[in-house]
Amino acid sequence: MSAAGSAPRRFEGRGVLVTGAASGIGRAAALLFAAEGARVMALDRDAGVAATADAILARGGDAEAVVADAASEPDVRGAVEAAEAKFGALDAVFANAGISGGMAGLFDQTAEDFAAVLRVNLLGPFLALKHAGPRMAARGRGAVVCTASVAGLRAGAGGPAYSASKAGVVSLVQVAAQQLAGTGVRVNAVCPGLVETGMTRFVFDGARERGKEHKLGSLSALRRPGLPDEIARAVLFLASDEASYVTGQALAVDGGLSAQHPFGRPREPGQTTM
Repeated sequence: MSAAGSAPRRFEGRGVLVTGAASGIGRAAALLFAAEGARVMALDRDAGVAATADAILARGGDAEAVVADAASEPDVRGAVEAAEAKFGALDAVFANAGISGGMAGLFDQTAEDFAAVLRVNLLGPFLALKHAGPRMAARGRGAVVCTASVAGLRAGAGGPAYSASKAGVVSLVQVAAQQLAGTGVRVNAVCPGLVETGMTRFVFDGARERGKEHKLGSLSALRRPGLPDEIARAVLFLASDEASYVTGQALAVDGGLSAQHPFGRPREPGQTTM
């Protein structure tokens, strides 16, 4: 509970499900939700998600780790049902699990790899909405936040499959917000720019090896990459009552990167270097 005289915590006693919670933005969000009083179910197919729950418990919070696949319908259905059973209600979902799918060019990527990226990045949020949305609607309130990307807003910020999947997430939250109209359930997306996470670490490691770390994030107006915590704070805003009049939106949290078009000339067909 909040200390006497202090501001009430935004998610006090509320049940929250976070997917992709083993590291990066998902882990940062799970910790912040808990710090704001939420009871957190942290889901990831990586067993390291237990460390996220342990960190919350060590700080006096309430959390449970679930090793499951955010793109498996039985796993997602089970997680939503388990969260409701444990917490009494599911008040917010952060559908964050995602993969990059590598940096292969459009003409070099296999159909199998393309489908695998869409499965995690787009099917995962769909399943979260499909199974959590109606339960929230029945209670007359709730919020779902999905992780999209600046790569889903315009070309040049990611590989073909990744960009297409994240554009799909933006469209998905717009459609879901309308299909849940009048229910009290809000649906939004957060669109991170360049942030160091497990998924993007190869970019950062490569820049450091070449002595180019100072150039990371240099195309953004703030001239630096973002931090997982900075994205997580935007997620908490969208999931909170402070965003009570915000739905169907894709919020770019990218240091100003998407405010311009800082990309080089188009590549020739067959050229694979990004």
